[in-house]
Amino acid sequence: MRLIQQAKQKLNIWVLLSSVFILIILLPTMLVAKHFFAEPNENWLHIKEYLLLDILSNTLVLIILTGVLTTIIGVSLAWVVTAYQFPLRNFLKWALILPLAIPPFIGAYTYQGILDYTGIIQSTLRNAFDIHVDQKYFDIMNIGGAVFIFTMFLFPYMYVITRSFLANQSASIIENARILGGGSVGTFFRIVLPISRTAIIGGVSIIALEVINDYGVVKYFGIQTFITAIFQTWSGMSDLESAFKLAGTLMVVVILLLLFEKFARGRKRYSYSSTKIKPITPKRLTGYKATMATTYCLAVFSFAFMIPFIQLVLWTFMTYEKIVTVEFFALIKNSFFVAAISSILIVIVAVIISNYTRIYQGIYTKVIAKITVLGYSIPGAVIAISVITIFVGLDKYLMSIFSYFQMDPIIVFRTSIVMLITAYVIRFLTVGYNSIEAGFEKIGNSFTEASRSLGVSTVKTFFKVDIPMLKGAIFGGFILVFIDILKELPLTMLLQPFNFFTLATKAFRYANDEMVNEAASASLIIILISGICIFFFHKISEKGSGQ
Repeated sequence: MRLIQQAKQKLNIWVLLSSVFILIILLPTMLVAKHFFAEPNENWLHIKEYLLLDILSNTLVLIILTGVLTTIIGVSLAWVVTAYQFPLRNFLKWALILPLAIPPFIGAYTYQGILDYTGIIQSTLRNAFDIHVDQKYFDIMNIGGAVFIFTMFLFPYMYVITRSFLANQSASIIENARILGGGSVGTFFRIVLPISRTAIIGGVSIIALEVINDYGVVKYFGIQTFITAIFQTWSGMSDLESAFKLAGTLMVVVILLLLFEKFARGRKRYSYSSTKIKPITPKRLTGYKATMATTYCLAVFSFAFMIPFIQLVLWTFMTYEKIVTVEFFALIKNSFFVAAISSILIVIVAVIISNYTRIYQGIYTKVIAKITVLGYSIPGAVIAISVITIFVGLDKYLMSIFSYFQMDPIIVFRTSIVMLITAYVIRFLTVGYNSIEAGFEKIGNSFTEASRSLGVSTVKTFFKVDIPMLKGAIFGGFILVFIDILKELPLTMLLQPFNFFTLATKAFRYANDEMVNEAASASLIIILISGICIFFFHKISEKGSGQ
């Protein structure tokens, strides 16, 4: 009887819901694995022999070069902002996060427009100074240009993660290094970089996954990567089997990347020898050092945000009368609708799974926690072909039921927005889960245990005690997911219903059709909304950390 009661305690609503959500997350991986080992067709044999090596090498070059450059810029900015006080520091501390508001594909076509023959730079040189330059010096539509774009608009991931880590380090570490005669440069390389190793590797892994998942930049610049190959194989050649094999190969690359991350982290841990931790106090810079620090931060901020933002504003004023119509407001409504609904669902699922893994400790909950963070490592194109395969199968099943009852067959799922929202939930659940999990860790279990000891049920405790204390984490998770979905391109392009466009897909279509000026209005709305969300998230984070 006791065993039955224990089984009932374990098999409750939290277990059932969490298990269902985990199964949904695993579906794309299981489908890819199933098709990856199927018999190859002629298209796949051709791709494997003539194209796969170039696809792999381009992808790896983009990952490695972007990883190195974002590490250099992100870590150096994080150290300067954390360790020193200089003019405009308080503004730059959060302004350096703003490049995340600009999707890389928007940055790509904006910089291409700036550097083009008819762009502002070459036009000014010709008209004002009568200087004619060779176009090849301004050509960024190549791997080097893609690396520049990725670096400028992805380095904030490294900056945010490293700055958060450094801001919570004990000042005694830095003070001791200075007492022992270590200069600023020596302290940075000998102390700061080693203790920041885990944060840096975590930032690089996120940036690498972003590069792998990108479709807009590589498609616009004409660079062949796994994502573009999957798009072409599936939509251009109507070859789902080869697309799955490409997806499977890409998943192998992702798994190797994650294993390398785990290996690179190693077993090194840095902990304090005392419970008295004094956060780093910024050292005031004066003279040319203060000028250099401000100039460096402003230069990166200008290239990563201000220059493309100002250019988009100028293009918007040139074209808004033609672009801002009823259709344009429908784009805004569509974007807000799918982003808001998906974000709400993701936060709900994340809260349920986080609460379950917190309350019930064991091997199963540890496995669930690991699987939950898997979705973000699966590229959008892989999730897209898996989700559409599942929904096409559901439609076929429903049509057979309609036929059995002699009813007119109706395609229900593959033409609905449910398919797109499902893909968003799988892809971005990790983002919401990490935020909610961090919130649960912060509030601890003492209040929950006190409520349970008073005889209050788990569900009632969850709504009366846990949720009110978790408001900040829930709101923060919602904002992060909302921004990601608003900027998402590959999933939306592949799964959006007929005649359903978002700001991101419309901006990309304009840019891809060489209508760069017309793409500015939709792009600017994305940036403004994302920028406002980032500002609020920064304020919430600072309030929570007490910085």
